[in-house]
Amino acid sequence: MGNSLKAIVAFVPSEECQKYLLEDLEEMPVDKMVDLSGRQLRRLPLHICSFRELVKLYLSDNNLTHLPPELEQLQNLQILALDFNNFKALPPVVCTLKQLCILYLGNNKLCSLPLELRLLQNLKTLWIESNCLQQLPEVVCELRLLKTLHAGSNALRGLPARLRGLRELRSIWLSGNLLAEFPPVLLHMPFLEVIDVDRNAIRFFPSLAHLPGLKLVIYDHNPCRNAPKVAKGVRRVGRWSEESPEPRKRSGAVIEISLHDRPLLPPTTKPEP
Repeated sequence: MGNSLKAIVAFVPSEECQKYLLEDLEEMPVDKMVDLSGRQLRRLPLHICSFRELVKLYLSDNNLTHLPPELEQLQNLQILALDFNNFKALPPVVCTLKQLCILYLGNNKLCSLPLELRLLQNLKTLWIESNCLQQLPEVVCELRLLKTLHAGSNALRGLPARLRGLRELRSIWLSGNLLAEFPPVLLHMPFLEVIDVDRNAIRFFPSLAHLPGLKLVIYDHNPCRNAPKVAKGVRRVGRWSEESPEPRKRSGAVIEISLHDRPLLPPTTKPEP
């Protein structure tokens, strides 16, 4: 079915048209996964909510603005992808899916997250990149099992001090925000393995050599005058990293040595557990 035809059918709310968009998905797949990404959906067909053993539901790249309360029936759901839609607020029903481990909310229009998100105590990966967040919602600090947080491409200027309570957190991705300084709270999180602050406005980096768990720090595209000091074996991606030394003064001038063979950035594709 062509995308143009899907777009036309998506405007028609009849059950027949919605089934047409589902392409005859009458029974729950054997692998317990439904992928309705890129179907031009404007509402979730209620038929999907009858698949009570569903584990993975991908609704990326549609035109969704809300979700039906019937979604609460999917209590076995572990992965829910709602990225690349038109959500201005997280649908309350999402917070009733207490088995969720991975939640994709990137590329929407979210300015905040509801307090009810704290009910998702099994959540291990949260993607909230490319939204309208001016501060990291405090409720994120209550997701005790969170291991990976993607919050890049927002308008964050800092991080809450309570974030240090997330002792399971291993990776935090903050590229493309408005950070003017390296977030102090990260200096008190020795369990972090990956820190990404690429494309911010950080002018000075404190030493990170005291973080025993650190494996990778990405700090490129900042107006910094120094590279963060790290322990032996920690990979740095940015100016004056392993491949070239920091600038040194010579006759009153600062000489910058260019970076050669820059390491590739980690992949940005969404992983599955």
